[in-house]
Amino acid sequence: MHVFSQPGDFTPQRVVSLQPSVTTTLERLGVLERLVACTKWCADVCPAVKGLDVIIVDDSWTAKAEQILALNPDLVIASVPYQVEAVAEILKSGAKFLGLAPHSLRDIYADIAAVAGLMNETNRGQYLIREMQMEIERVRSRSRLAAHRPRVYSEEWGKPLIHSQPWVAEMVEAAGGTFVGQPGKQVDADVVRELDPEIMIAAWCGAGDRVPLEKIVAQRRWESVSAVRAGKVYCINDEFLNTPGPTLLNGLHALAAAIRDEEAPGLRRIRTALPVNP
Repeated sequence: MHVFSQPGDFTPQRVVSLQPSVTTTLERLGVLERLVACTKWCADVCPAVKGLDVIIVDDSWTAKAEQILALNPDLVIASVPYQVEAVAEILKSGAKFLGLAPHSLRDIYADIAAVAGLMNETNRGQYLIREMQMEIERVRSRSRLAAHRPRVYSEEWGKPLIHSQPWVAEMVEAAGGTFVGQPGKQVDADVVRELDPEIMIAAWCGAGDRVPLEKIVAQRRWESVSAVRAGKVYCINDEFLNTPGPTLLNGLHALAAAIRDEEAPGLRRIRTALPVNP
């Protein structure tokens, strides 16, 4: 039996989140206490979860109907990436389900607005969206002063190589770079070499900040690439670029620091760089 806060109020009070982007959005909306279950990735990205009595469940890639049924949720919210079998399991549970699949920053703002509306926190949702928009525009305004916009290659996965998503391409442009390649699409190491990016970013899903930069440069024979020769090969924390929610602002700042050759939280540089040709 579902329990609502008062007669006639159908605001969900028992929410299951299957992706960190959803959990961080719930936190910023001030409704994290309604969370009854989330994934281990959510707990890593949103430490506040660890202080709550929350059950850890499988994510939207491996969701299981019996786990969801046992929690008796008012609402299950999931976001990309999905696996067809996992979506079938969520639907099989019979719970009300909101499935998100953003591609652009605009999509992400719309998703935040949708979650905020369901949680009866429309004003907080609009405030969060505006905060993100204003910060992106602030960074964009600063980058307009730069005389050069370096070519930036950013990947979200290494086997196979997959370009970062369109929202990352938007943030690269806002931070002062030029995104090379087709966002969200698979690419070959030889093609990347031919693109000759001046900055390289690796943010692998699920890898945190543990991408082996030196190893992938050697394996892919990228020693001649401009970014490698200049020592501008970076790892950015997975959740800063691949979590389509409020944590993207951390990714924006890390991208801006990489483009301006600065230090920033969540930004790790290649440890051994080849000398630049005179």
